[in-house]
Amino acid sequence: MSPLPFTKMHGLGNDFVILDLRGGLAPPTPALARAIADRRRGVGFDQLITIEDAQEPQSAAYMGIYNPDGSRSGACGNATRCVAHILMNEADSDALTLRTDFGLLACQSAAGGLVRVNMGSPKLDWQDIPLADASDTVRIDVKLGPIDNPSLWGPGAVNMGNPHAVFFVDDADAVSVDGLGPMIENHPMFPERTNVEFCHVIDRGRIRMRVWERGAGITQACGSGACAAVVAGVRRGLIDRKCIVDLDGGPLTIEWDAHDDVYMTGPVALSYTGEIGPDILAQAAREDRAA
Repeated sequence: MSPLPFTKMHGLGNDFVILDLRGGLAPPTPALARAIADRRRGVGFDQLITIEDAQEPQSAAYMGIYNPDGSRSGACGNATRCVAHILMNEADSDALTLRTDFGLLACQSAAGGLVRVNMGSPKLDWQDIPLADASDTVRIDVKLGPIDNPSLWGPGAVNMGNPHAVFFVDDADAVSVDGLGPMIENHPMFPERTNVEFCHVIDRGRIRMRVWERGAGITQACGSGACAAVVAGVRRGLIDRKCIVDLDGGPLTIEWDAHDDVYMTGPVALSYTGEIGPDILAQAAREDRAA
């Protein structure tokens, strides 16, 4: 098997292995995604990203998103900035549109080497999150702990290409993200599981957020999660429609505009390039044959 070239990038520490599959190369199987995800025997990533041939004239490419457990995701804001950066440099352009499973995302260069992405309109109906039961998504009936004195309750639910449960707490840094995150991710209210954000309000223009990502665990940053957190905070009257979100890896600027579009602005960084070796490819092929 021939080695498979890749690019390693990150957005605020949210790290990606990016495969350029344009020209009709086959997308990775779940087994290959899991093998590459292994941070000891593979490369390691928060998400595996593919750049594939454009599906329509208005898009530069299709972007596929895989979690470390091999499952698919519909959106990844930090990765969208990274892929847009690659393709804008390639085309010597300062703007382009990417196709994702969430739809077409318009991207452009911003001051200071940042990239701005229109992440589209949030989905807010309970069926679109999706939730198991009809609920007001401003504050859904999800609790942890005793019914009469829960330790955590009432997240906002937002779909930004993937489902998010956003909790507003007194101190996000005091939350046991690795303890509570998996329980919320797999709560019966979320039939497709969910990303989980823990936030506290600093002021109306700034919040602190930590995140547990569905299929990935704790990450340094989550672009779609930051968008979901601002939407949830605005709906609850806690913050303004333009807000800085302080993540473990650094800040993102999020704006939910009057036309219902959510814009995310933040940095990108190249870590290194390399090749996925034949041993990893062969291991994944054996798992696929055995499945």
